[in-house]
Amino acid sequence: MNIEFSEDDLAFQNKVVNFIKANLPKGMEMWTKRNEWFQALKAQGGWDVPKWPVEFGGPGFTPTQRYIFDMEMARHATPPQIPFGVGMLAPILMNHGSKEQIDRFMPGIRDGSVNWCQGYSEPGAGSDLANLKTKAELSEDGTYYLVNGQKIWTTLAHIAHWMFCLTRTSSSGAKQEGITFLLIPMDDPGIETRPIITLGGSHSVNEVYLTDVKVPVTNRIGEEGKGWTYAKGLLVHERTGLAGIQHSVLALEKSKANARSVKTGDGSLMDLPSFKNKVGALEAELLALEFTELRTLSQVSAGEGPGPESSILKLKGTEIQQRISELNIEAAGIYAAPWGGKPIGPDFARSATSSYLGGRATTIYGGASEVQKDVIAKNVLDLG
Repeated sequence: MNIEFSEDDLAFQNKVVNFIKANLPKGMEMWTKRNEWFQALKAQGGWDVPKWPVEFGGPGFTPTQRYIFDMEMARHATPPQIPFGVGMLAPILMNHGSKEQIDRFMPGIRDGSVNWCQGYSEPGAGSDLANLKTKAELSEDGTYYLVNGQKIWTTLAHIAHWMFCLTRTSSSGAKQEGITFLLIPMDDPGIETRPIITLGGSHSVNEVYLTDVKVPVTNRIGEEGKGWTYAKGLLVHERTGLAGIQHSVLALEKSKANARSVKTGDGSLMDLPSFKNKVGALEAELLALEFTELRTLSQVSAGEGPGPESSILKLKGTEIQQRISELNIEAAGIYAAPWGGKPIGPDFARSATSSYLGGRATTIYGGASEVQKDVIAKNVLDLG
């Protein structure tokens, strides 16, 4: 495996950095001028959808260019995209959607005018997603499905216009074989969205109740009963993204800076061997994870899919995210306790606890760590 960037890759990296410096909004404009930022990316030749193929308006990046692009976007803390449409549903539409569905839904996904949410998890089907019970019954005339059930932990459902949803259309045979992939408008009168306030105090996830929701058959992706196949492909790419390696590199550097600002004795917290050893161990593990990602890129460059390596990236990447938040708690000390109120102590202390609490979910969503270990044992270590 060659992990050195070529001259062309280095030239591309320089091009990305120069673009960011020239176009990235500053301060609060990071949020008020998000649309202008993404329009500038689009004008570069599809940089707003870096993982899309050329035929759908993407830039045609090589896997290494995508890695460089993601790395520089993380390093410069650029405005993030809501992933559900661009990163999750769009690839399924490209590979399994009809021409009519592509023409209908892709423009709104691309320009950000239509928000999507993911209707996967249920109260009894989280880690064991194939156990889902939300039922979709086909009408006698075969024109629509009647959907009843409940979804939970549905991120951003309260601002979504549409949901891509896994439903059960058959209970015979293997449970994975009776699942169908539907697109459901969130303004249907049979849909009720209830907020879930997370441990970190934020409202990002929800419960969604579906009661006699009529979904036209034209909103079904692919064949009836093949939804599990489509969902599996989506999850592989989702788990790779959830590793958040480049963001962790940046976060760890900030944690080190935080620790240097905390004075202890004649030096700083970073001078204490007990703390420095924790940082060093994390840096080593993060570097190893980066090399794992590069190996995966090398495989993709050779025409292979990401495969079960995505579970390694997700498992270790989310664990590292949590450990970085623990370093910030340790650095903040007693000042981390009164979080959410009037800030006291170091500036970073106010967000240390909320980030730590919110980050408890990273090893659960997108497939719990226990699930990833099962995948690794079976498909990487051949123990299953």
